[in-house]
Amino acid sequence: QVQLVESGGGSVQVGGSLRLSCAASGYTYIKYWMGWFRQAPGKEREGVAVIDSDGRTSYADSVKGRFTISKDNGKNTLYLQMNNLKPEDTDLYYCAARIFPPTFRLPPIVTMTPRYFGYWGQGTQVTVSS
Repeated sequence: QVQLVESGGGSVQVGGSLRLSCAASGYTYIKYWMGWFRQAPGKEREGVAVIDSDGRTSYADSVKGRFTISKDNGKNTLYLQMNNLKPEDTDLYYCAARIFPPTFRLPPIVTMTPRYFGYWGQGTQVTVSS
Protein backbone atom coordinates (compact mmCIF):
# COMPACT_ATOMS: atom_id res chain seq x y z
CA GLN A 1 0.00 0.00 0.00
CA VAL A 2 1.59 3.23 -1.17
CA GLN A 3 1.45 5.96 1.46
CA LEU A 4 2.47 9.57 1.06
CA VAL A 5 2.69 11.84 4.09
CA GLU A 6 3.38 15.55 3.65
CA SER A 7 4.87 17.88 6.23
CA GLY A 8 6.53 21.28 6.41
CA GLY A 9 3.65 23.58 5.62
CA GLY A 10 2.99 26.69 7.65
CA SER A 11 2.55 30.44 7.63
CA VAL A 12 5.23 32.79 6.36
CA GLN A 13 5.49 36.37 5.23
CA VAL A 14 6.03 37.48 1.67
CA GLY A 15 9.56 36.71 0.56
CA GLY A 16 9.98 33.93 3.08
CA SER A 17 10.87 30.28 2.49
CA LEU A 18 9.46 26.88 3.36
CA ARG A 19 10.53 23.34 2.60
CA LEU A 20 7.83 20.74 2.14
CA SER A 21 8.59 17.06 2.65
CA CYS A 22 6.73 13.99 1.47
CA ALA A 23 7.63 10.66 3.08
CA ALA A 24 6.82 7.79 0.73
CA SER A 25 6.36 4.20 1.83
CA GLY A 26 4.76 0.93 0.83
CA TYR A 27 6.54 0.39 -2.46
CA THR A 28 10.00 0.15 -3.96
CA TYR A 29 10.30 3.28 -6.03
CA ILE A 30 12.21 2.29 -9.16
CA LYS A 31 10.29 3.88 -12.01
CA TYR A 32 7.97 6.68 -11.02
CA TRP A 33 6.69 10.16 -11.34
CA MET A 34 6.39 12.14 -8.14
CA GLY A 35 5.25 15.67 -7.75
CA TRP A 36 3.72 18.54 -5.85
CA PHE A 37 0.32 19.93 -6.65
CA ARG A 38 -1.74 22.65 -5.03
CA GLN A 39 -5.36 23.56 -4.77
CA ALA A 40 -7.26 26.52 -3.43
CA PRO A 41 -10.91 26.25 -2.34
CA GLY A 42 -13.19 26.25 -5.35
CA LYS A 43 -10.35 25.89 -7.82
CA GLU A 44 -8.91 22.98 -9.75
CA ARG A 45 -5.82 21.21 -8.54
CA GLU A 46 -2.75 22.34 -10.45
CA GLY A 47 0.75 21.00 -10.90
CA VAL A 48 3.57 22.86 -9.18
CA ALA A 49 6.63 20.70 -9.79
CA VAL A 50 7.23 17.10 -10.78
CA ILE A 51 10.21 14.77 -11.01
CA ASP A 52 10.72 11.32 -12.46
CA SER A 53 13.04 8.51 -11.43
CA ASP A 54 15.54 9.58 -14.09
CA GLY A 55 15.75 13.02 -12.49
CA ARG A 56 13.83 14.95 -15.12
CA THR A 57 11.82 17.83 -13.69
CA SER A 58 9.06 20.16 -14.77
CA TYR A 59 7.80 23.31 -13.10
CA ALA A 60 4.79 25.52 -13.40
CA ASP A 61 5.73 28.86 -14.97
CA SER A 62 4.54 30.67 -11.85
CA VAL A 63 7.16 28.98 -9.65
CA LYS A 64 10.15 28.69 -11.97
CA GLY A 65 13.25 30.16 -10.38
CA ARG A 66 11.66 30.14 -6.91
CA PHE A 67 10.79 26.50 -6.20
CA THR A 68 13.02 23.43 -6.44
CA ILE A 69 11.85 19.83 -6.37
CA SER A 70 14.20 17.07 -5.27
CA LYS A 71 14.13 13.52 -3.96
CA ASP A 72 16.31 11.71 -1.47
CA ASN A 73 16.16 8.13 -2.70
CA GLY A 74 17.84 6.79 0.43
CA LYS A 75 15.10 8.26 2.61
CA ASN A 76 12.32 7.81 0.05
CA THR A 77 11.40 11.43 0.65
CA LEU A 78 10.33 14.07 -1.84
CA TYR A 79 11.04 17.74 -1.15
CA LEU A 80 9.86 21.08 -2.41
CA GLN A 81 12.05 24.02 -1.49
CA MET A 82 10.00 27.18 -1.84
CA ASN A 83 11.78 30.53 -1.81
CA ASN A 84 10.59 34.10 -2.32
CA LEU A 85 7.05 33.08 -1.47
CA LYS A 86 4.17 35.24 -2.66
CA PRO A 87 0.58 35.58 -1.40
CA GLU A 88 -0.64 33.74 -4.52
CA ASP A 89 1.33 30.68 -3.38
CA THR A 90 -1.17 30.26 -0.54
CA ASP A 91 -2.80 26.88 -1.09
CA LEU A 92 -3.15 23.34 0.16
CA TYR A 93 -0.14 21.45 -1.22
CA TYR A 94 -0.36 17.77 -2.10
CA CYS A 95 2.30 15.18 -2.80
CA ALA A 96 1.46 12.64 -5.50
CA ALA A 97 3.02 9.63 -7.18
CA ARG A 98 2.57 7.35 -10.13
CA ILE A 99 4.38 4.03 -10.10
CA PHE A 100 5.49 2.21 -13.26
CA PRO A 101 6.83 -1.32 -13.86
CA PRO A 102 10.61 -1.51 -13.28
CA THR A 103 11.38 -1.95 -16.99
CA PHE A 104 9.04 0.80 -18.16
CA ARG A 105 10.59 3.38 -20.46
CA LEU A 106 9.64 6.76 -19.07
CA PRO A 107 8.49 9.47 -21.48
CA PRO A 108 10.93 12.38 -22.03
CA ILE A 109 8.64 14.90 -20.35
CA VAL A 110 7.07 14.48 -16.94
CA THR A 111 3.40 15.31 -16.99
CA MET A 112 1.93 17.82 -14.55
CA THR A 113 -1.64 16.68 -15.12
CA PRO A 114 -3.13 15.57 -11.77
CA ARG A 115 -5.34 12.81 -13.20
CA TYR A 116 -2.27 10.80 -14.26
CA PHE A 117 -1.14 10.43 -10.64
CA GLY A 118 -2.81 7.64 -8.72
CA TYR A 119 -1.48 8.10 -5.20
CA TRP A 120 -2.00 11.22 -3.12
CA GLY A 121 -1.15 12.49 0.32
CA GLN A 122 -3.52 14.36 2.61
CA GLY A 123 -2.03 17.77 1.93
CA THR A 124 -0.22 20.44 3.91
CA GLN A 125 -1.32 24.06 4.12
CA VAL A 126 0.93 26.89 3.01
CA THR A 127 -0.13 30.44 3.86
CA VAL A 128 1.81 33.49 2.71
CA SER A 129 0.83 36.82 4.20
CA SER A 130 1.83 40.31 3.16
